[in-house]
Amino acid sequence: MKTEPRPVRAEHVEQRGPADVNDPAAAGCADAHALLVEVIAAQSARPSPVLLDQVAETVTARFGASLQAMLFYGSCLRSADPTDGLVDVYALVDDYRHAYPQRYLRVFNSVLPPNVFYMECPLAARLPGGSPPENARLRIKCTVLSLAAFERGTRHWFHSYLWGRFAQPARIVRVRDESARRRVNEALAGAVLTFQRRSIPCLSGAFTAEALWTEGLRRCYAAELRVEGNGRATRLVADGLADYQARTQASALLLGLQLVEGGQYRRVPATTRSAALLAGGAWAVRRWQGRILSILRLVKSAGTFKGGVDYVAWKIERHSGVHIEVTPRLRRHPLIYGWGVLFRLLRKEVLK
Repeated sequence: MKTEPRPVRAEHVEQRGPADVNDPAAAGCADAHALLVEVIAAQSARPSPVLLDQVAETVTARFGASLQAMLFYGSCLRSADPTDGLVDVYALVDDYRHAYPQRYLRVFNSVLPPNVFYMECPLAARLPGGSPPENARLRIKCTVLSLAAFERGTRHWFHSYLWGRFAQPARIVRVRDESARRRVNEALAGAVLTFQRRSIPCLSGAFTAEALWTEGLRRCYAAELRVEGNGRATRLVADGLADYQARTQASALLLGLQLVEGGQYRRVPATTRSAALLAGGAWAVRRWQGRILSILRLVKSAGTFKGGVDYVAWKIERHSGVHIEVTPRLRRHPLIYGWGVLFRLLRKEVLK
């Protein structure tokens, strides 16, 4: 396993097929795809906090030779502080049979992907303010998916669960080899294209990259049970605007976008009214589908995520200010006593 990510150069990018030298449009699209993957690869290869080395060792110890790559994403990436909450990582494995000795975990991961686990590792590295406190630990939320399923999900899933997350910047912290790195970066580029293709029809007229990503992320958040408020998407895009602008610029040709005055884009040909209505209907379906999937994943996590009740209560209070009393019986039997809490949160619109 290599721990030092390297940017993928354009000449190393795997093409979908040889471009016809007599077809300028095909050659241009192939070049544009290579450029997008190169932009994604450069962003995913940026250094991660040194504490992520400890997280990578913990995840590698858990999944061993089945681990193809580990991705770091989420709020701790944006804050550059892995001690601020749970460290969100994706463990991409080659095969669930190699990743799990337990058959039920293999079934869970195949039938209702992904599986989510809680892990901890000692906080051994020196922090900016000095040495870590005695017995300090990093808390990890490790999501497991096969690399093949990750590739399919970022390109083809109807719901935004994967492509909505990984259209956003992520870091490749650990990777088995260069072949796996290329596959991961291609999948990340696929997430960017899927996200934009399904968001652009919801915009009318000319729009900026900021407007595109804000609208798309707002719809992705609405398609899941989330604690974060409506302003979350606006803050995310504003904080990482340069990266989102680079992704839009690199994918413009592939999306049929034309740059016009004021740094705005216009789709050519323009989105028809029927296409806009169809896209809006698809997002409405995703919203209801996402609520069902979120509840099912919460139920499933009771068997995989140690300390999951405490984590959910902490996250809800952190983002909404609503305190949930985690009783011993709720902690022991969340599938029995958690439904009342869930319905109260839905009724009060704490979960949206």
